[in-house]
Amino acid sequence: MKRVLITGGAGFIAHHLIKYLLKNTDWDIISLDRLDYSGNLNRLDNILSNSSKKEKSRVKIVFHDLKSEINPWIKKELGKIDIILHLAAGSHVDRSIDFPMEFVLDNVVGTANILEYARSIHASTGLDRFVYFSTDEVFGPAPKGVDYKENDRYNSTNPYSASKAGGEELSVAYENTYGLPVYITHTMNVFGERQHPEKFIPMCIKKIRDGQKVTIHSDKSKKIPGSRHYIHAEDVAEAIYFLLANKIESKTDYGGAKCPKFNIVGSEEIDNLELAKIIASCQGKELNYEMVDFHSSRPGHDLRYSLSGEKMKQLGWQPSIKLTRRIQQVVQWSLKNYEWIEM
Repeated sequence: MKRVLITGGAGFIAHHLIKYLLKNTDWDIISLDRLDYSGNLNRLDNILSNSSKKEKSRVKIVFHDLKSEINPWIKKELGKIDIILHLAAGSHVDRSIDFPMEFVLDNVVGTANILEYARSIHASTGLDRFVYFSTDEVFGPAPKGVDYKENDRYNSTNPYSASKAGGEELSVAYENTYGLPVYITHTMNVFGERQHPEKFIPMCIKKIRDGQKVTIHSDKSKKIPGSRHYIHAEDVAEAIYFLLANKIESKTDYGGAKCPKFNIVGSEEIDNLELAKIIASCQGKELNYEMVDFHSSRPGHDLRYSLSGEKMKQLGWQPSIKLTRRIQQVVQWSLKNYEWIEM
């Protein structure tokens, strides 16, 4: 039986990952979290309340802020670890623009501390895998027709993406310098149940329910809305387990560095106006919206992000449930569990 450490375990994506691993493996799970604006223990309570007694016994919660190194007491609490999934991060772009140093500490220094802990494990008992969760935003805005591949150049346009790129490069360095078995994943616009209510989809669900106007970010002409490849958090969890189960070996990239990277991408691109219309349709309501040139007035936000999912497809994975069905699923759940979309 493996023991997996998930940093940021009370966060949005991480709690879906915990739920998936509970249902599809016999692994013991240790959640490491500091419980700030991103981490919410109610998420774990919600998924564990529907779990069996045996499943609940496999989850342990440890409180720690990764801006500080993992001290001997925390190491003792964590116990033997086989896999580390590093999801803990400051992830709100707006906050990074207002508080950039906070994101450097969380996403660069925090990553350095968990990498040092991973290195100590690997040197003593061996570590099966360290997975660093990065973001599509490290590549910057994608012109129409461009889908960035895993090893394309980075072009961060806000402190959040720059700090995530910094943590990613540290992870690559630890594989090449110390032999740490690292995977890098790039995900984009993950959505699902129990997401922070300020995010676009839960915010859109609530505004449409309440008959309020939905703001759609657009270009300067206010005619072209922003677009993304949205992906459900359950699909991300499935993709991560797919990678861990298949044990893909490290190969040198065109620059000579070793460290496998994988884009985990939704099955289709959709613009935010079309997305809002689908959410309105799921509620049987007309969409009241306004197109706003948000990107010119707020530097650091990009109109379009896009990644290529071809590598994962060639390996044998892609989302199995269509995006529209996933959106319907989240809308229905959110209306029933309305406390999760209230600010």
